[in-house]
Amino acid sequence: MEKKNNTQKKSILKSGIILSLMTFASRIMGLIREMTKASFMGTSMYADAFTTSFMIPNLLRRLFAENSISVAFIPTFKEYLQKGEDEENRNQTQEFLSATFTLISFLVTIVVVIGIIITPFITLLFCKKPLDSSASDYAMQLQMWMMKKDEITILTRIMFPYLLTISVAAFFQGILNGCKIFSPSGFTPVLFNAIVILATYALAPFTSNPARAMSIGVLIGGIVQALFQWPFIKQTGWKIAFTSLKKTFSNPGTKKVLKLIGPTIIGMAAYQLNDVVSTALANNAGEGITSSLQYSLRLQELILGIFAVSIGTVILPDLSGLAQKKEWEEFNNMLIQAIKIIVLITIPVTFYSLVNGRELIALLYKNKSFTEESVLLTLGEFRFHIAGLFFIAANRIISPAFYAQGNTKLPTLAGIISFVTNIIFALALVKPMSGNGIALALSMASMVNTIFLFIFMKKMESIKIKKVLKDTLIYILKITIYSVIAAIPCYLLRPTFVNLFANHSRLISEGLPLVCSLVIFTIIGIFELFITKDSITVSIVRKIKHKNVGLN
Repeated sequence: MEKKNNTQKKSILKSGIILSLMTFASRIMGLIREMTKASFMGTSMYADAFTTSFMIPNLLRRLFAENSISVAFIPTFKEYLQKGEDEENRNQTQEFLSATFTLISFLVTIVVVIGIIITPFITLLFCKKPLDSSASDYAMQLQMWMMKKDEITILTRIMFPYLLTISVAAFFQGILNGCKIFSPSGFTPVLFNAIVILATYALAPFTSNPARAMSIGVLIGGIVQALFQWPFIKQTGWKIAFTSLKKTFSNPGTKKVLKLIGPTIIGMAAYQLNDVVSTALANNAGEGITSSLQYSLRLQELILGIFAVSIGTVILPDLSGLAQKKEWEEFNNMLIQAIKIIVLITIPVTFYSLVNGRELIALLYKNKSFTEESVLLTLGEFRFHIAGLFFIAANRIISPAFYAQGNTKLPTLAGIISFVTNIIFALALVKPMSGNGIALALSMASMVNTIFLFIFMKKMESIKIKKVLKDTLIYILKITIYSVIAAIPCYLLRPTFVNLFANHSRLISEGLPLVCSLVIFTIIGIFELFITKDSITVSIVRKIKHKNVGLN
């Protein structure tokens, strides 16, 4: 029995490592996709139009496809699988899969058709007509508005069918994950981004603007995501086929899926409205704001994808196991350690990025289309985004502490409060601060989310809130002081590094100052951690030594 459990643990660990690597690769490819967009479009009207248009089907994808599959389909599918492998149960499972596939295809097709028809009206939500007819440049404003509105309409109609292809891909992913096959679906985001990048380069010379080339790439990428998983679906032995609408809506499995989807869509919709409101405000704040915000967020998401998401995914099963055993002392210790690791990563990254943000953005994005003006526009927003890095990451770690105990209401409530906060501050700050205000609103909302998660911990008797809060705050203060000390020499020496490598290629002029600054920052930081015998650092070193001993 023990041998079996060890084998299962190794299998889970292996899957976790593979998924973490896939997530990392996906984030990297996502960044390269944004670099490609920056290369072709910079922070132009076309970049804004593409960002807005891609957001619309993407929002619906997260709302209906991914959310529904993870929350409703996979648990129901697993229930069918657990019934057994006899012929009757297998037939019932097959009927459920056919009914679900038909349901998804039917409903999403209707949404896509309606979406394409009403796209001009949807566009008006994100493109506000200029009202000040007395302005000297009103005619030019009106012309730019019409061009942007028309382009968003065209791009949205090109990408709306992507919702259908990605919904099918998400359904295939649900089947594979239910059968404990994770690698193919983990690789599909990497494949998607690669196709979007290649399509942009290949089709840009043949389209009226590069935004349309990239939009076609999105559609092709969605199709390939579904087709790539098809052979692996066949290997599971399950058939993908349509059935009648009567059988679809009368199937007990699909009824259960629809019942589970309802409440989650409502909660998810509130959260996704953040993107809608932020994009609408950004589009009306001026040219380049929408796209520059996206460039900034992509950098932030790269860090989150590498660290916070991976750690959150890893600790959830462990926390769930400890909760089931009611081993609350170990539960609290694991939670505190996970938060401290996030502190140790995000706060130094925040201070380093605040000092070297300009060089980082210029290295990744700067070119003929992405000018110094675009760099500075993105930099202002990036500084406010990165200021909230710890809070966004912490939310990904603290929420699993609630989920592990079967409590989804309190994190959802904290998320709704955060959403309202974001909307209020974005509306208040966009006029005086433009895109910087939208970025600041997001960071403030993330901070509010974290605060309320800690407040709600008081309601969880299993969590020693005083100890968790005390240990967290002390460690935050400690790492913040260390980060400031490490950042000061980097800040003072930055002009020297910049001038030293100026008048060279972008890789040298922007990259080498970053490297020099990183070396200084890292050496000082590691020295501080080791001289004070930081508990988290010591623990990590011990684990590395233990692994090395085991390998020898």
